[in-house]
Amino acid sequence: MAMMAALSSVLLIAPQGAMAETIFDAMAKAYQNNPDLNAARAGLRATDEGVPIAKAAMRPQVAASASGTLTRLERATGGADFYSGSAGITITQQIFDGFQTLNNVRAAESNVFSSRETLKANEITILLSAAQSYANIARDQQIVSIRKQNLAFLREQLNAANARLEVGEGTRTDVSLAEAELANAQALLVTSVAQLKQSEAVFVQIVGAAPRGVKQPSPASKSLPRSLDQAVAISMRENPTIIAAQYSVDAAGFQVKSAEGAMLPGVVVQGAVTRNTGNASSSSPNTTASITARLEVPIYQGGAEYGQIRQAKERLGQQRILVDSARASVQQTVVSAYAQLEAALAVISATKQQISAANMALSGVIEERKVGQRTTLDVLDAQQTVLSAQESLVAAQRDAVVASYSVLAATGQLTVRSQGLKVAEYRAEDHYEEVKDKWFGLRTVDGR
Repeated sequence: MAMMAALSSVLLIAPQGAMAETIFDAMAKAYQNNPDLNAARAGLRATDEGVPIAKAAMRPQVAASASGTLTRLERATGGADFYSGSAGITITQQIFDGFQTLNNVRAAESNVFSSRETLKANEITILLSAAQSYANIARDQQIVSIRKQNLAFLREQLNAANARLEVGEGTRTDVSLAEAELANAQALLVTSVAQLKQSEAVFVQIVGAAPRGVKQPSPASKSLPRSLDQAVAISMRENPTIIAAQYSVDAAGFQVKSAEGAMLPGVVVQGAVTRNTGNASSSSPNTTASITARLEVPIYQGGAEYGQIRQAKERLGQQRILVDSARASVQQTVVSAYAQLEAALAVISATKQQISAANMALSGVIEERKVGQRTTLDVLDAQQTVLSAQESLVAAQRDAVVASYSVLAATGQLTVRSQGLKVAEYRAEDHYEEVKDKWFGLRTVDGR
């Protein structure tokens, strides 16, 4: 019992990094650590500031001013100094500007919503890249293992060929064939090890940490659509790229209204208080106050206002076309990914049968060679068939994993919440709520 207690203590204090890492762990780390994703979040926070900037046009503008003048007057009887000064404060309030500010605020809010969906699309892309890099490492590790086993098998065949040559049952040709195949297998192993290192480097770039205990993952199952039609329908509703494009249409529509507002009258009220002091005049220090209301009616501004309205309308038309383009692109991605998934699953089933049959054939060829009915070349050919089938199975398993997560990504379902990733979800709404009505302050929400 003492030994078991000691073992339990060791397991409890063992570092988490030593534990096997799943594909979900890799996606969670990428969600938290990926620099491109963190940069996109910072970009969204900058976009959030567009709302208080737009609202500022309808808030009071306060300005203070002060001035002083010193005059030296020289006379025959002597000199004299005269000074005067003034200090004042002016408050300007926009009362009506043709609804330009209102529409600019709405456009800024639509841009925020569009940027949120763009951030969600970036998150999905990073999660998919993490899943793909994890699956690539699992594939490359298995290929290295398969080729090591193949190398050991070929060494046995070379030893057997040499043994038969010594007792006069084989030929020098059999030995040469075995040596050539062994050398080729060594080259293939070196290539597969190099490919594994490259996949690990990509994993570190995306996830931000070295892979540990990578195992062959299964295709995605959480939130995976049951049919192609269902996948396409979900993607049309929930793909963030499409939703972002729709919000961009809203923003462009508000920009049209804002541009049209430049042709409407505007009303501004301004109040000023000024204090005058000094001995430059005979009057005593005095304070003046004034309130001014100004109505501005634009009649003609050189034609710029008309060009801006036409420009805004063309941009609105452009954004509407981009929505159609986004829908077509997403649909193509869903159909392609779903087809790849179905093909990969079919290849896995067929290849497993091929491996079983190829192993039986290899065993039979080896037995027939022992009685002189087969040659070393037949054995090597049969082994090559087994090797190719094993590597095809590993590649198909990788393709099935990547295709399944690609389907989730295209439908907008590859998220922290849907996959149950063990990482805190980034809430873009929190920053927006903090800054949307801010009147002043230089520090950002995180204290910078």
